[in-house]
Amino acid sequence: MLLGRLGLDTARVPHGDRHGLLWLDRGRLEVEDGCLRFVTRAGPEGGATLAPGDYQIPHQSVSAVLLGPGSSVTHDALRLLARHGCALCAIGEGGVRLYTAPPLMPDTSALARRQVELWAVKATRMEVARRMYALRFGEIVRTRDIAVLRGMEVGRIKRAYELAAERFGVPWRGRRYDRANPVDADLPNQALNHAAVTVQAAAAIAVASTGTIPQLGFIHEDSGQSFVLDIADVRRHDVVLDIAFGAAKEAGKRPESIDRLVRRRAAELFRRRDVVPGLIDVIKSVLAPREQDDDGKAEAGPATDPEPT
Repeated sequence: MLLGRLGLDTARVPHGDRHGLLWLDRGRLEVEDGCLRFVTRAGPEGGATLAPGDYQIPHQSVSAVLLGPGSSVTHDALRLLARHGCALCAIGEGGVRLYTAPPLMPDTSALARRQVELWAVKATRMEVARRMYALRFGEIVRTRDIAVLRGMEVGRIKRAYELAAERFGVPWRGRRYDRANPVDADLPNQALNHAAVTVQAAAAIAVASTGTIPQLGFIHEDSGQSFVLDIADVRRHDVVLDIAFGAAKEAGKRPESIDRLVRRRAAELFRRRDVVPGLIDVIKSVLAPREQDDDGKAEAGPATDPEPT
């Protein structure tokens, strides 16, 4: 391992003091003289986020590098990133897919331990689910019955579909989805399926970046990505609908597949609305310790409500 500049080869900057994510695409991530550099020749007109140039990457002060399409990475770069606890995630353009993410291995287990503590007790698991639904509905949810919450969601999302279709001027005949033949659905329904996948990828990036545990969901239960699905659903009523119905409207003007239109629109919207950083904030918010719940009562915890799952 070369010493690098400023003698920072052994620097260990806490993740809490680092910048969060660095987005790179259409270039080569490599090491020269012990320093991480990213060389790109594709300008913004070619779809890249950076102008052509040779950029030195402050890997000691970044928690994760998101490497987009048209990029390559050397073995030395992987070794340098691992040495400094900086994760490298291979993503689709704009974060609409997450292909792989080496373990971030953050310097603190506080958030993951908090997730486990909240998930392991029925009462606190329900409180986190209520916080998530409150974020989605924009109001405090009083019920503590998960079945009631899911029933409330069905009615609200159905109306949200109708309003979004009206806003974008897209014909809407209801949600129809045949898992055995997904391409048999009409364009708005196909677009909704593809848009949900893009937002799930953004949520997966957020979960990987925070070092939380994908399998431990508070609303979803069986999937190995349950917590990812929980976090993605927080933006189901706005981001997913804007991506899907906007792409469905655009499909009548462009001779492209609906999947490609959705990906392009999602990538642009992710950047403009800071979707991934926003989902990271959601994770921190719903897992944050609270002395009182949303009804003003003392929040139940393992010491006061030991009921196991």
